[in-house]
Amino acid sequence: MANHRFAPPKAKEPGTGLRAPVGRRKFLGYLVAAPTLVVAAEFTRQTVFDGPSASAAPIPSVPQTPEAYDLLDLLRDASRPTANLIRIEVNKDGTVSFALPRSDNGQGIVTSTQMIIAEEMGLEVDQVHVTLADARPELLFNQITGGSSTTFTTYTPIRVAAALAQMRLLDAAAQVLQQDVRTLTARSGLITGAAGRVLSYGDLTEAAASPVNEQVEVVLKPREDFRIIGKPHNKTDARDIVTGKKCFATDLQIPDALPTVICRAPDLNGTPDDVENIDEVRNMPGVTDVEVVSTGVAVRAKTFGQAIDGVRALRVQWNDGTVHGESDETILAKLKAAELPLAVPAGVGETVEHSFTFYFKSNSSLETNSAIADVRSDSAEIWGAMKNPVTAQAAIAKKLGLPQSAVTVHVTQGGGSFGRKLFWDAALEAAEVSQTMGKPVKLMWTRADDSRQGRVHPMATSRIRASVTKDSVLSYEQRHTSVSTDFTHGLGDAITATGARAPLGNLTFAESIFELTQVTPYDYGVSTRLLNEVEMGFNTSSMRNVYSPDVATARELVTDQLAAKVGQDPYEFRRQFLRNDRMRAVLDAVAKEGRWGRSMKDGTAQGIGFHTEYKGVSAALVEIDTRPDTVNRKIREGVTGPRVTRVTFAVEIGLVINPRGLEAQIMGGINDAIALILSSSLHLTDGHFVEASWDNYFYTRQWNTPPEMNIIILDSPGDEPGGAGEFGLAATCGAIACAYARATGKVPEYFPINHKDPFPFEPKPLVPPIPESPTDGLRYTY
Repeated sequence: MANHRFAPPKAKEPGTGLRAPVGRRKFLGYLVAAPTLVVAAEFTRQTVFDGPSASAAPIPSVPQTPEAYDLLDLLRDASRPTANLIRIEVNKDGTVSFALPRSDNGQGIVTSTQMIIAEEMGLEVDQVHVTLADARPELLFNQITGGSSTTFTTYTPIRVAAALAQMRLLDAAAQVLQQDVRTLTARSGLITGAAGRVLSYGDLTEAAASPVNEQVEVVLKPREDFRIIGKPHNKTDARDIVTGKKCFATDLQIPDALPTVICRAPDLNGTPDDVENIDEVRNMPGVTDVEVVSTGVAVRAKTFGQAIDGVRALRVQWNDGTVHGESDETILAKLKAAELPLAVPAGVGETVEHSFTFYFKSNSSLETNSAIADVRSDSAEIWGAMKNPVTAQAAIAKKLGLPQSAVTVHVTQGGGSFGRKLFWDAALEAAEVSQTMGKPVKLMWTRADDSRQGRVHPMATSRIRASVTKDSVLSYEQRHTSVSTDFTHGLGDAITATGARAPLGNLTFAESIFELTQVTPYDYGVSTRLLNEVEMGFNTSSMRNVYSPDVATARELVTDQLAAKVGQDPYEFRRQFLRNDRMRAVLDAVAKEGRWGRSMKDGTAQGIGFHTEYKGVSAALVEIDTRPDTVNRKIREGVTGPRVTRVTFAVEIGLVINPRGLEAQIMGGINDAIALILSSSLHLTDGHFVEASWDNYFYTRQWNTPPEMNIIILDSPGDEPGGAGEFGLAATCGAIACAYARATGKVPEYFPINHKDPFPFEPKPLVPPIPESPTDGLRYTY
């Protein structure tokens, strides 16, 4: 069960991180010369993020970078120069069209964008058609989907363009009706005059158009007049999703693009050396082509089943992969050797010190890695769910030896990402296969490919040392050490992507992301957070919420230990040391709604966690059951273990566009957090990951999902949205870990807590790389 409610806004205080209301100021926009009405926005700086102020904690910590300028600010500033290239068009049938230069992979940004445009133009949501834009190199940094930044970076430009269109339509109607524009009203795509005469937007789209490009000013609708923004709205593609009508990459019918699957090495990133029976496989039923490519041996056939049969029949000799012979133990030893030193020596005050390990996690999405490619001698056309289409376009062009302008990249709707589709591995691979075969291909990775050869969240350690007196924390140091997180996608453009590939470029990029996102929200005296990353040959990516789940889990566990040292309740301790009243309001809300401190049975406990990021603040209160009857319940080849039975989550994140969408994002984040802390990880053994599908990668299943989730969305006086897509994880991860420690009386040292348990499954073979499909599924139905 999930419930959400709104809490009233709090009065703004200096240093809370809230943005001051924009007010009725004017914005610049453009009329674009066209036969029908086309408008664009010029995005100038609107507000400056407030810096922090000292709180009432005994020893205030100095301001931290994200409190003044964070990753969202960076991404918005990078998008400003090309914001006026984002255009809204009013069609002759009265509808509005907009090609969103972002990638929707289920997070609901198409729906929220429809809502923003409909709000500003007096339309209904279904009168706004939002599609995903092809790769547009001229947008530079303005086509990356990441860091929970889409709504934050596009909100004002889209509103300005929509408001300008509305203004032009009203002006055109006033001329046609020969009435003062102030007497006209607009609703649902209709403009009504004083005498009751009605004109549709479609009637006016030509009259409102401009013969030349022209810069104009526009005033945005005040928040108090909103009728769509802030109201719950179902995803506009929800019915298509549940009825199977939604079109993903492999659903597209591109002429002559046949199913294609790749035979991959047993080692991570192994490469083919020799194929013993390539001609034999070429003659198998349905198989049209078999070719060696850089990542394996590609099989193209009339059906995916026939392509998979071909892959399973191949006999290939492989070269060693990039992590040949490595295991969890060897990688962990290298990470510990790379940990940066702590500055404050132990023994200054009473020392609390812990070190935590976070094992590899799969970044496989529900939709497997897929793309379509049609490569000709002088051009290429690619289809796929890409969050960095401009950088992908440049990489594909380089791989094919074509100019970037000769490569067209179509961004399709995706079936999940959370960082995975920041990279274009499938598209690049499909392009290579198509060029090698000289034919269009519809490439699909298998589940085993995704788990064993795909992108992962890197293994990491987080070491913390804090010095505490009777009633104060004197110092707090956190050293996060990680297998290198691949940021060579840059900010969505070829320039920063090239820079990230330079010597030390990726590490510099990673440290910048870490510095712009990580905040210790407590006044812990001398407080430092440092990152070190080590390149070890893995395929990694910015998995949902990137560093924050691991960093917050370690921080919140130590915060509970600090509270115990000074003899305080974990909630009261956090409340005292949080840096401002905005944070305390969210913590109070979750403690009240979640009934913090209520009586719990032995083996069960509550845990609380806090996190700030993306211009917002959040807190989670969870209840966990670690009793033997719960932990030891049996599921066939499944993981049960401790169960989170109740989650209360409070969030204040600025202006909320779609409360229902925000609630869904938080619920998804909660389930991610349960998996990361309790059940899901990859095991590295002798140069390969053991897990080969979602059957044995134990993401949160229904039997481990909390029966009760309560989502509290605190209203905010701010006029801008923050970021929401990743915000449900960090606070929940910390709360679950703290609840587990309180229920068992033991602070866990590694995550997920079941990582070192015996496998509850028989590992699937490495050769052939695609496991045989089961034929006895009916035996295991429930």
